[in-house]
Amino acid sequence: MEIQEHFSEISSDEGFTRLALETFRYQYQHNPVYQIYAKTRGTAPETVQRVEDIPFLPIEFFRSHTVYCGEAPPQAVFLSSGTTAPERSRHRVADLNTYRHALLRGFTRFYGPPENFQFLALTPTPEQRPDSSLVFMIQTLMDQSLSPENGYFLTSPSGLTARLRQRRPPEKKVMLIGLTHALLKFAEEYQGDYSPLTVVETGGMKGFQQEITREELHASLSSAFGVEKIHSEYGMTELLSQAWSSGDGLFSTPPWMKVFLREINDPFAWAETGQTGGINIVDLANRESCSFIATQDLGRFHPDGLFEVLGRFQASDARGCSLMI
Repeated sequence: MEIQEHFSEISSDEGFTRLALETFRYQYQHNPVYQIYAKTRGTAPETVQRVEDIPFLPIEFFRSHTVYCGEAPPQAVFLSSGTTAPERSRHRVADLNTYRHALLRGFTRFYGPPENFQFLALTPTPEQRPDSSLVFMIQTLMDQSLSPENGYFLTSPSGLTARLRQRRPPEKKVMLIGLTHALLKFAEEYQGDYSPLTVVETGGMKGFQQEITREELHASLSSAFGVEKIHSEYGMTELLSQAWSSGDGLFSTPPWMKVFLREINDPFAWAETGQTGGINIVDLANRESCSFIATQDLGRFHPDGLFEVLGRFQASDARGCSLMI
């Protein structure tokens, strides 16, 4: 059985833990950079009994090292959209079908089959950014949808307005996925009642004017598009899976992806319940790179188990999807 079938069939916490421990042992053996990092932490496979015992690799290693298992060349290398540092983060993906599988299973879990959607994007096209994991994600959804009305409109906002106002069959849902800054710019110039419509912002305001709070952002976009809630996608170059929010910035993950919070001032300790902490992510689809990543994002859990992304560590680089524009 292929590993993509394993991670997508997880149905319990016990199943997640078993596969996480097996994945750690595999990556410790086959990922030289991760093995060295684990050893410097004093961690070996025989000392790991829980997911919480697994060392989380700082996300910066994707920028400075080759985080990859095995010697076979990857099918793709996704690059981060930009950073103040001279090097961009690189995620070497051994098998793009694993990415497609994780994306489509996760999306269907939250929204239903992508075949039921028409997808519109305020992002670069695949030709403009062939190395973008976000653009690859959107194109995969469009390929699955097969709607002739799918399209990219970053350079044609008036065309997007016309497409949003088109009549369509009642069973066809419309999802607009956009870089946050691009959605705001469109909303300022082309306000209207475009419902029924699902608007998904993918984050990214670094480097563009003064940042605003999520509440301000969502209120502005909700009013401009005539929708009740703004949805969100939380993903990154270094991951193959995504978390989704159907409103209020509260995210949930598919069963093979989990979020843990570390203390802000002690990266090797776990944050107390209710505290703000640094976001650590387990993505078991990331079998051939690293499934255990310490991000530079800050987050907080809510009583219902959903999590909120509060921003970034102040000392972290200005990096994010908005810098594609």
